[in-house]
Amino acid sequence: MKIGALISGGKDSLFAAYKAGKENELVCLIAIKSRNPESYMFHIPNVELVKLQAKAAELPLVWWETEGIKEEELEDLKQAIEIAKQKYKIEGLVSGAIKSNYQKERVDNICKELKLESIAPLWHINEEIYLNELIKNFNVIIVGIAAEGMKKEMLGMRIGLTFMDRMRSLNVSPIGEGGEFESFVVDCPLFKKKIRIEEYEIQMENEYTGHYIIKKAILV
Repeated sequence: MKIGALISGGKDSLFAAYKAGKENELVCLIAIKSRNPESYMFHIPNVELVKLQAKAAELPLVWWETEGIKEEELEDLKQAIEIAKQKYKIEGLVSGAIKSNYQKERVDNICKELKLESIAPLWHINEEIYLNELIKNFNVIIVGIAAEGMKKEMLGMRIGLTFMDRMRSLNVSPIGEGGEFESFVVDCPLFKKKIRIEEYEIQMENEYTGHYIIKKAILV
């Protein structure tokens, strides 16, 4: 089956695409840029770099921008998915939903309307199994923090073997499901080239909240 994948640049969406791509033909990526930093549906940090990830994967990208108004942004998402269906003949859509009913129900509904299969390989996955497989196959860095106890020096840090224990010691979900942290994938099995970050800036809003802004990155 030909599938498209909704991606944000972060670990969950790309890992879901990787998992679903083992049994299906991944033919395109779909990304939405929201102008609303408080968007309920879409990941914001470094989303422009999804374009570089698509090049790294050598896959076409359907790129769409939205004002990010709650519920109205779903129409924009539907249009982007519709383009992917028409242009790349996809029959299924992959999303990285893990626990958020809000996101999954809305993606499921759009897929139903467009007669596409909704594929969510990470839905209610065991956190430990998921993180172990992620660490083994993916190179992921932290690009956003928003939880008490998290520190500035965690920005830009790779998600590695000690990560799970560190998050649990802070009473933070090790997969960041509550928005406690945001991630960015610099290398994974979907990519033909790696992403190398050449310039970045760290912006802190307060002691526990901040972002790692990637200003320049190249493929190597």
